[in-house]
Amino acid sequence: MTVTNGMTIRRAAGFAAAVALILVLAACGGGAGSKLAEGKTNVVTSFYPLYYFASEIGGDEVNVVNLVPAGVEPHDWTPKSQDIETASNADLFLYNGAGFESWADNFLQGISKDSTVKTAVISDGIELLEGEGEEHEEHGEEHEEHGEEEGHEHDSHVDPHTWVSPKSALIMAENVKNALVEADAAHKDVYEANYADLKQRLEELDARYETELAGVTRKDIVVSHQAFSYLARDYGLNQVAIMGLSPDAEPRAQDLMNVVKFVKDNDVQYIFFEELVSDQLAKTLADEAGVETLVLNPVEGLTQEQEKEGKDFISIMNENLDHLLQALK
Repeated sequence: MTVTNGMTIRRAAGFAAAVALILVLAACGGGAGSKLAEGKTNVVTSFYPLYYFASEIGGDEVNVVNLVPAGVEPHDWTPKSQDIETASNADLFLYNGAGFESWADNFLQGISKDSTVKTAVISDGIELLEGEGEEHEEHGEEHEEHGEEEGHEHDSHVDPHTWVSPKSALIMAENVKNALVEADAAHKDVYEANYADLKQRLEELDARYETELAGVTRKDIVVSHQAFSYLARDYGLNQVAIMGLSPDAEPRAQDLMNVVKFVKDNDVQYIFFEELVSDQLAKTLADEAGVETLVLNPVEGLTQEQEKEGKDFISIMNENLDHLLQALK
């Protein structure tokens, strides 16, 4: 008797066991390190893309503190009391919303009652997408009971990965600009000018995505976790995710074998993996399907090496496009 893709039951069981070991070994932690500064507008951001937008638009007038350190996957991060204190003493707190920061409600409730910090949800104005198949049946009830407490599940199955599309990033950058102007109206002209420069660079990025992806023959992208729905929607791609909205979700063996089958049936040449989580699952599936792997970065944070090399949101998004073109040609 055989199972999907011609695997024997024994081979499938061994494959599933190897995958389970990979999932157990993939883990990380972290904490915040930056401090507030006197004489500047202090902005606290929940993760890297918002840090980038605030830094570019705020320029010399702001001091931006990013809560999630370099090299830490934000799905695996939860705030400490020190982080709440930092936000309480800041002028502005920016977070993505759409359920990305499952800790946000408790975090905001913990902010000091005499704090004057303003808050802004930066995904406002983006047409949100529902996550596809986020909860596997055998884990669904467990996630409902424990997911919010653990801080790794997203609210209501809404896909929060808005920033991965340049079209969404344009909306988010404007939201950051507006929040900065509201928090520090005295430097409105500076923020408007810096925003105009960032907007031009994001529009150029968007135009490159539109032009170059319009010419590819393949449209299917197989990714390690479901972080590219907005990118797929905005540029005509079809995302097939190994795992759900959270990169530490646990797919069933049958789901994994279905991915392998999809890769073979649709002449997919690459399986994409991410840099802030283990690449072993993607590589295991790629070996099983006889294809190669490439990085497709959800830009949830930078590695320490990327920081040292001076990479940023736009340069990584350009690298993503180069890799997409390589995989879809």
